[in-house]
Amino acid sequence: MNYMHHQRLAVLAHRVLVKHVVLVNHVVLVNHSFSATNNFFLYAKSDFPNPRNNGFSFFRAFSFAAANRRTPDPDDPSTLMKEDGVALCSQMWIDNFRAPDATVTNLTSFLRRFELWVLAYQKVCADEMGAYMPRSAIQRSALEDLLGLRNAVLDSRFKWGARLEFFIKSPKDKTEYESLSKRKIRAILTTTQPAPFQDKIVQEVLFMILEPIYESRFSEKSFAFRPGRNAHSVLRVIRRSFAGYLWYIKGDLSTILDGMKVGLVISALMRDVRDKKVIDLVKAALVTPVITSQVDEGEKKKKKKRKYQKKRVLAEDEPKPDPYWLETFFGFAPEEAEKLPSWGHCGILSPLLANVCLDELDRWMEGKIKEFYRPSKSDVIWNSPDGEVEQGNTSWPEFVPTSGPDKTRKMDYIRYGGHILIGVRGPRADAAILRKQLIEFCDQKYMLKLDNESLPIEHITKGIMFLDHVLCRRVVYPTLRYTATGGKIISEKGVGTLLSVTASLKQCIKQFRKLSFLKGDRDPDPQPCFRMFHATQAHTNAQMNKLLSTMVEWYRYADNRKKVVNFCSYIVRGSLAKLYAAKYKLRSRAKVYKIGARNLSRPLKEKKGQSPEYHNLLRMGLVESIDGLHYTRMSLVPETDYSPFPSNWRPDHEKALLEYIKLDDSKTLEEQRSCLREHGLVSPQDYISMLVWNYKRNAIIVDQLSVGKSGVSDAQRGKELLLGSTHENYDHRSRGEEDKEEGFHAAQI
Repeated sequence: MNYMHHQRLAVLAHRVLVKHVVLVNHVVLVNHSFSATNNFFLYAKSDFPNPRNNGFSFFRAFSFAAANRRTPDPDDPSTLMKEDGVALCSQMWIDNFRAPDATVTNLTSFLRRFELWVLAYQKVCADEMGAYMPRSAIQRSALEDLLGLRNAVLDSRFKWGARLEFFIKSPKDKTEYESLSKRKIRAILTTTQPAPFQDKIVQEVLFMILEPIYESRFSEKSFAFRPGRNAHSVLRVIRRSFAGYLWYIKGDLSTILDGMKVGLVISALMRDVRDKKVIDLVKAALVTPVITSQVDEGEKKKKKKRKYQKKRVLAEDEPKPDPYWLETFFGFAPEEAEKLPSWGHCGILSPLLANVCLDELDRWMEGKIKEFYRPSKSDVIWNSPDGEVEQGNTSWPEFVPTSGPDKTRKMDYIRYGGHILIGVRGPRADAAILRKQLIEFCDQKYMLKLDNESLPIEHITKGIMFLDHVLCRRVVYPTLRYTATGGKIISEKGVGTLLSVTASLKQCIKQFRKLSFLKGDRDPDPQPCFRMFHATQAHTNAQMNKLLSTMVEWYRYADNRKKVVNFCSYIVRGSLAKLYAAKYKLRSRAKVYKIGARNLSRPLKEKKGQSPEYHNLLRMGLVESIDGLHYTRMSLVPETDYSPFPSNWRPDHEKALLEYIKLDDSKTLEEQRSCLREHGLVSPQDYISMLVWNYKRNAIIVDQLSVGKSGVSDAQRGKELLLGSTHENYDHRSRGEEDKEEGFHAAQI
């Protein structure tokens, strides 16, 4: 019985190995490190035709190799990166914009995608190190630590705000926390510390997952903390849509950006996201306390009295600080853009969560806009029953807006961060009723106590300040030309108003004074810019030119762009002139302008010994070229940008997404094909299919005709001739309508 059993096993092993000789060779290669096994396989292979002697041995060797073959590790970082992280993010944006109203339930699957974690690691490293790190440059140990962080997040072992125990550390963090003294450990645990590197990675992953979900759902009335939308977008929307309003409500809800109750944030988040893992991560980030320490007044005084320290040299992998011109421009940030939300350990998620919470206010205001709209046929503008259809051009001086009973009642709303602006066309009583309802809504929804002083109602004639620009009404008297009865053209003077968006010179002076560039209000006097005392003249001028170029761009849509930029140039030029006068001991600004010219482009200090002229030294490459200050004359400042702003405006990336989704739809493709057929045109796809069909048919005909006559070469030549004639016929089709049918008929033949 045992003999028969062994014989069957031998026959089975013989059949298996006869069919899979290649597999045996592969096993030999895989197990090349085991010399005894290799020798046995080679011996078995040499005696392969004798199954009676070596059949059972073959079976044992085969099963030994199958048992010791290494299976791919599912937790190996190299095997988990199957797709590009950017492509995965792009697909998430497309899917969410394709179905913006669908409730999202399964986000844990995106948390498992290791490609997103690698992409988040690259972005955080770019912020930490100051340089982008490609995927190929990431070390194997870093990938393994990153995989451990991902598994800890999925297994609920990750804790926000860790100080000593990390799953992954920054590449520039060389601290050995195991060997720290008790005093240093106590200082780390009790004082304010920057956000851990691993926290930033988790925040980045959550941001990449949640941003496309909510960007497809956010209202078009909000513009802060969103890609493609900025303060310039707000100013252009105001110029386009707020021209016909008389009463304005300006509200400051920025206390919401300081923090909200966790329950309100989570309830707002769960309106569209129902994934428990993601919700728990965000909730833990909000609930976990942030350790902060306050510095005593005595310590502050001691720090002020410390001696001069030598300038620290930056390390190779340390990011450079912001240049002086950029720091100065950040000081010009308007009040509406100064505050950036920071909630718990959410980090970059905080602005997104703030927009998620305030989106309920945007939706409520959109409903109020539809309720308030009451058109009047006797009005010049907005006389259509449909409130979305804009009637008339509100940016053109063709009407004087009034609030009579026979006029259209309409309002509009816009929000930038925690600041709102509401325009009302109608009586002031309607604006007061709306303000009362808004106070009640904020109290119920956000538990925010507002009063009439925090939501003032102002008339357009007083000027409304928003984003350091003043909205006011300017009366103009255009010449109106129209054709009377009999074809006679009549020209007469009309009267109308324009909405003026003017940069506030008062705010500009205030910002310059805050940055110590000037003193005084009515007669501002420039002050020397001592921060640039040790820099060369060329470097100082280059820094200030960058600042002025940025100011020109900031005031791009202001009606008084030339005036305010020329004032900024005057302040900067006077500040540098006083700096150079003190640095080169020239006593006065007039002496500086006399030597260095009006734009300070000439060198103010020559080398000893009466060196050659500056231009000769510049030609020889011995000195640095000095660029003069820009915009020293008002004629050099560019004009205001009055380019039209469409009513259905969207950022470029949203336009591309919607266009891609539209073209990807089968219905759209069929509509385009039917339109081409109706106009007698042929789409490229139809032409290619027709060309392939004609090519195959003509090839068969030529093959049949050339058999036994001309050989293969003539048949191939006939194919090429027919294919060339088809191309020529397609070219004839595009020459005119008269050759269209003839060319198509020739292609068919």
